[in-house]
Amino acid sequence: MKRIRKGDQVVVIAGKDKGRRGTVLGVRDDRRVLVEGINLAKKHVKADPNAGVQGGIEEREMPLAESNVMLYNPETGKGDRIGVKWVDASGSRRKVRYFKSNGEVVDA
Repeated sequence: MKRIRKGDQVVVIAGKDKGRRGTVLGVRDDRRVLVEGINLAKKHVKADPNAGVQGGIEEREMPLAESNVMLYNPETGKGDRIGVKWVDASGSRRKVRYFKSNGEVVDA
């Protein structure tokens, strides 16, 4: 089970954007995450008139290592570690993520 998923609010804990918060846009197979508005880099884009793409320099989010982000806990207002546990819900067992600090379940 992945500890960080698309749509999660995360806090960056290392690197040039340390302390900033954003939403995960995607998680790649090589354990790197793309966070909205974090780790921006300038990319030179070549014009392609057939596709309607105008050339120039654009800022683009680049992936971060999964280890450099923590899931944001709204109760504490900080990044928090995540654990995984089994929960009995209406007769069936399933895995859920929970915050280590207060035991609150992340997945409803």
